[in-house]
Amino acid sequence: MFEDIRDGDYDAFTDLLFNALVGFAFMFFIAFAMINPVAEEGKIDTEVEILITVRWPDGHEDDIDVYVEDPVGNIVWYHEREAGLMHLDRDDRGQFKDVLLVNGAEIENPLNQETVSVRGLMNGEYVVNVVHFIATSTDPVRVTVKVEKMNPSVRVVYYGETDLTGTGEEVTTVRFTLDDDEIIDLNNRPKSLVALTRQTKTNTPGGDMSLGSGEVVRQ
Repeated sequence: MFEDIRDGDYDAFTDLLFNALVGFAFMFFIAFAMINPVAEEGKIDTEVEILITVRWPDGHEDDIDVYVEDPVGNIVWYHEREAGLMHLDRDDRGQFKDVLLVNGAEIENPLNQETVSVRGLMNGEYVVNVVHFIATSTDPVRVTVKVEKMNPSVRVVYYGETDLTGTGEEVTTVRFTLDDDEIIDLNNRPKSLVALTRQTKTNTPGGDMSLGSGEVVRQ
């Protein structure tokens, strides 16, 4: 009689332990399933489809600007920071007012870089120009331009360098055509985007950024 009771107690304990282990395993499975999977190498979850980066030597005092035209004629530049699906994320003016606020104190930011993001794809030709807005010396400034297609993985479609030699100089660094998901026909045939923006401002009634000569005043 004693032996039967002991066996019954043992079986109940075994069942309880088994159920606890099953419950623990189930909770572990749920927790593991909720953990975000590790992103595949090179994959980026972003709304940016094309990223254009323009850089010149850190700490350099010259002001370099980027102008980008999309297939329907929208131009993004420092006075038009949003145009169509394009956005000028950073307008860098060399070392002019280029500071960072750290713990309440201003420190000089040596990075010279402008970026333009294209947040939707449109078939047709894009034009990327760099302009030497202000030169502080007669020495040439080496400017690098990089164009990256971000999705479904990061791919550099253009990387090049050019020397700007004086105030007002404009160089077409790259023109490329988007055909569905492919970038084709890379070239650097010259096209003045500054002239197009001046024409637009001159023809805009009440515009306050153009002079009689067509010169654009930076504010």
